[in-house]
Amino acid sequence: MQASISLSAASHSSIVRSDRTVEFISNIKPVNLRFCGLRREALGSYALKRPGSRLVSLLGRRSLTEVSASLSSNGVSSKGFDYDLVIIGAGVGGHGAALHAVEKGMKTAIIEGDVVGGTCVNRGCVPSKALLAVSGRMREFQNEQHLKALGLQVSSAGYDRQGVANHANDLASKIRNNLTNSMKAIGVDILTGVGTVLGPQKVKYGKVGFSDNVITAKNIIIATGSVPFVPKGIEVDGKTVITSDHALKLESVPDWIAIVGSGYIGLEFSDVYTALGSEVTFIEALDQLMPGFDPEIGKLAQRVLINPRKIDYHTGVFASKITPAKDGKPVTIELIDAKTKEPKPTLEVDAALIATGRAPFTKGLGLENINVETQRGFIPVDERMRVIDKNGNLVPHVYCIGDANGKMMLAHAASAQGISVIEQVSGKDHVLNHLSIPAACFTHPEISMVGLTEPQAREKGEQEGFEVSVAKTSFKANTKALAENEGEGLAKMIYRPDTGEILGVHIFGLHAADLIHEASNAIALGTCIQDIKFAVHAHPTLSEVLDELFKSAKVCGVTSPVKEPVAV
Repeated sequence: MQASISLSAASHSSIVRSDRTVEFISNIKPVNLRFCGLRREALGSYALKRPGSRLVSLLGRRSLTEVSASLSSNGVSSKGFDYDLVIIGAGVGGHGAALHAVEKGMKTAIIEGDVVGGTCVNRGCVPSKALLAVSGRMREFQNEQHLKALGLQVSSAGYDRQGVANHANDLASKIRNNLTNSMKAIGVDILTGVGTVLGPQKVKYGKVGFSDNVITAKNIIIATGSVPFVPKGIEVDGKTVITSDHALKLESVPDWIAIVGSGYIGLEFSDVYTALGSEVTFIEALDQLMPGFDPEIGKLAQRVLINPRKIDYHTGVFASKITPAKDGKPVTIELIDAKTKEPKPTLEVDAALIATGRAPFTKGLGLENINVETQRGFIPVDERMRVIDKNGNLVPHVYCIGDANGKMMLAHAASAQGISVIEQVSGKDHVLNHLSIPAACFTHPEISMVGLTEPQAREKGEQEGFEVSVAKTSFKANTKALAENEGEGLAKMIYRPDTGEILGVHIFGLHAADLIHEASNAIALGTCIQDIKFAVHAHPTLSEVLDELFKSAKVCGVTSPVKEPVAV
C-alpha cells in the first residue's frame, strides 16, 4: 500500500495562489520515503512572494507569467489524441483528478451525465452535513441542563422543515457551482452526456435522443461513483420507504421511522431525525450496532448516541420484506433471524429509511469493449488503480477511482486516488496508502478513525509476530472540552511498542472529525510516536487530546534524535 520513492537534489516548481507566488525548492539528498498522498511540493522548502516583496530562490526563478500560464490553460493534447486525459464522472474524485491533471499540463475533459459534484455534493456528504448542522443546534437548544451549566436561558426551540430542507439544497447548489466554476476557470472541458468506453484510448458520450460524439485520449479515468443499495424484498416508493437520496430532501419528518442499517449513513440520519422529534428503530443484520467501528468506541458511542435518545433497535435480524404505507395502512417490515431465518414479529412504522450501504454505478460503461468483467459490480483494479481485465491482465491507459472500484467508498479517498493516478501518468510512480485515509461520522458528538481497529491490529500482530499496545485519553481531561461542557469523549491509539509505528487512531468526542487528521498525516508520512510526541499544540485546544494521547504511549524502541531547528 506504499510506494518507495527516491528523491534527489534538486527539483524546482512554482505555483500561483491568489496574492502570492509560492516557489518550492527541493534540495534533498537521495532518500527513500513512504510517499502516501502528499504532493511533491510538501517535501521541499519554499519561499513566498507577496506584492512588493522580493522572492529569494535557492535554485532559480520562473516568471509569474510562465507559472500562471501553466495553471490557467488546459494544455495541448499529446500528438494523435483529442485529450491527454478524459474522465468519466464529475464527482469529487473526477474533479480532484481534473484539477491535478491541468496543473501537470494535461489537456483534460470530464464527462458527466447528471450534474457536477456526484453523490457527495448532490446526494451525500454535503447536504447531509447541512441537516446535521441543524440537528446539532437543535440538540444544544433542547438540552436545558447543558445550557444551565453555561448560564444560558433559551425558550423552547422549534424549526421550519422547509427552511431546513432549503438550507441543505442551497448548500449543495453552492458547492456544485463552485466545483463547476473551478474546472471552467482552468480550461477543463466539461462534456455533457453518458460516457462509454469504446477502447483503451477511445470514449463516446452523448445524450439520449442525440447522436454520440467520439473522442480519443491518451489516458482514461472511470469515476462513476455509486448509488444506494436496496436489498431484495424492499419496495422503495420515495415517500414512506426511502433511501438516503430521498431523505436528504427532508420532505417529511415522520413520528416513527425505522432505519435499516446502523453504519455511517444510518447513524447520521438517526441524529437528524431524533433531533427533529422522530422516534427511531434500528434494524441491524449483525449481532451488534455500528459493526464497522472499533468495538470500544462503538460501545461508548452507543451509550451516548443511542441509549439516551428515542431509539430502540433489533440486532441479528434481516428486513426480508418492506411494504410502503398505502390506503391508510402503515409501513410494514417483515423480519427474520439473520442466522436461522426464522420469522420475527412484524414492525409497523410511519416510514423506513434503507441505509444498507451503496452499490457501484458501473453499468453501461462499455466495459465489455476492453474485456473487463465487474466483481459484485465493482471494477477490478490493482494498487495503482489500473483496470484489470477478466484474464487478469492490465488494460493499458484505463484507470478506475472512487466508489466504482470499491477499495474505499469515501469521497476524499476517490480524490486521493485520482491525484495518485495523475502522478503516475505524468511519469512518477505513486501508490496510495489507504490505511492513512481517515473517515468520520458526523453525529453529535462525532466519531472519527484512521488505520486499523484494535481487533484488526492484534490479528495482524499475531500473523506477523509483533506486540500491539493501546493508549487512551479522555476529553474529560481537556480544558477546551470542559469549557464547552462537552467532556464526553475518548481518543484511542493502537501502536507497536517496539517501533512506535501508529497502527490506528479512533476518536469519539467534540470535533473528532477535525482532530483525526494529525494522526492520519502521521501514518501517511510514516511518522513514529517518538517523533510526533515532541510536536507543540496550542493551549487550550482540543488538539491537546491527541497531544496527550501520543505522550501517554510507551515505546520501547530507540527514540529518534530531535532534528536541528531551522531558523525562519
